[in-house]
Amino acid sequence: MSDAVAPAQPAQPAHPSMEFHPQPQAGPAAPWAFPAPERGTLPNGLTVLRCHRPGQQVVAVDINVVAPLAAEPEGLDGVATIMARALSEGTDKHTAEEFTAELERCGATLDAHADHPGVRLSLEVPASRLGKALGLVADALRAPAFPDHEIERLVGNRLDEIPHELANPARRAAMALSKELFPAASRMSRPRQGTEETVAGIDAASVRAFYEAHVRPATTTAVVVGDFTGVDLDAALADSLGAWTGSPAEPHALQPVTADDTGRVVIVDRPGAVQTQLLIGRIGADRHGQVWPAQSVGTYCLGGTLTSRLDRVLREEKGYTYGVRAFGQVLLSTPEGTGAAMLAISGSVDTASTGPALEDLWTVLRTLAAGGLTEEERDSAVQNLVGVAPLKYETAAAVAGTLADQVEQHLPDDFQARLYERLAATGTVEATAAVVSAFPVDRLVTVLVGDAAQIEEPVRALGIGEVTVITG
Repeated sequence: MSDAVAPAQPAQPAHPSMEFHPQPQAGPAAPWAFPAPERGTLPNGLTVLRCHRPGQQVVAVDINVVAPLAAEPEGLDGVATIMARALSEGTDKHTAEEFTAELERCGATLDAHADHPGVRLSLEVPASRLGKALGLVADALRAPAFPDHEIERLVGNRLDEIPHELANPARRAAMALSKELFPAASRMSRPRQGTEETVAGIDAASVRAFYEAHVRPATTTAVVVGDFTGVDLDAALADSLGAWTGSPAEPHALQPVTADDTGRVVIVDRPGAVQTQLLIGRIGADRHGQVWPAQSVGTYCLGGTLTSRLDRVLREEKGYTYGVRAFGQVLLSTPEGTGAAMLAISGSVDTASTGPALEDLWTVLRTLAAGGLTEEERDSAVQNLVGVAPLKYETAAAVAGTLADQVEQHLPDDFQARLYERLAATGTVEATAAVVSAFPVDRLVTVLVGDAAQIEEPVRALGIGEVTVITG
């Protein structure tokens, strides 16, 4: 065996010589406020809110038409939805196919839907093609064709959707809660897009009649948000929406929202269901109410995120659910401030855990009423609600949608900007009082979509209200 020793190797540096760029450091936080729009009115009475957002080359246009669901003729629930969908199905200038092709040439998207406050159209288009796209939308509003065959197709599509909605536990729970909460004569007690019976009765004549009664420039507001550099927005509006003529008649009067929140339970029977869908709710103040900011903070602490009280107990500690949420959603606002918001808790649990999950949920509510929120909960909620706002409103569509919501809810143009100030100023005691008032344990209507044979008796034993079982 050789005793030779391998020659020594030159020492290698511990780290190769490399130069890196310095690590980026966060700069001082830039001041931010929700964008303030400029308000104006076209000669035909149409209201315009514009908001110049440098760098937003995709312009968003939201158009509110005061054509509320409460204005639908008796027995024709869903006619507003069919009308909204039919606005892009041809005009006096283009067939349905041609209209779609023209939108595509603009690189634009157009959506429309109907809800309790009215009809909303949402357009997104590159700034360079804004004028052309606005012309198409104006044609859809000014002179929709409503051809018989297209209305028949839309009615057929809607009838096909209804069985799928009824089969969806969350949608079925929402329908049942609305029916329970609101008076039978109220449009809010019935499905927004109509039932099989009412939709089947809709034809082109009824769609045209609803359009002629409610769609006009004097009751319409357009919100335009984006980068207007190099765009003559005044000319684009004048040549499109400004050329629309119509009656100056007042919009349909909105009635105050009333509801019965007597504590009770409705079980929508789904034999064999392995999960129970929960929807617990009542109505409360909308965004006109002074309590709205505190209610928002308190509701977020209760069930707005994965670290909320409901999730900590029902998801993390007990494993009953993938998640439970508490929320406030505006249903309808009136100029007089007599509207309402739905205050609700929603989620799903496995069938066997339905009784224990509800009992623990009520325990969370009672504990909250007895002990209140903590400073840490309040601080976390405010940080999330206020801190994410600059990211939430990065796009023109997000800003336009919120401004359109403000119009729809009869709120001042600076409402959202002031809301963040009010959220930041909300204290723990104030937030506690608001959320306890929003979710009183003895004034909640509970809807459960699940297997009644397995969940009825455990739910009755809780004593949270009279229990009624209905077929699914």
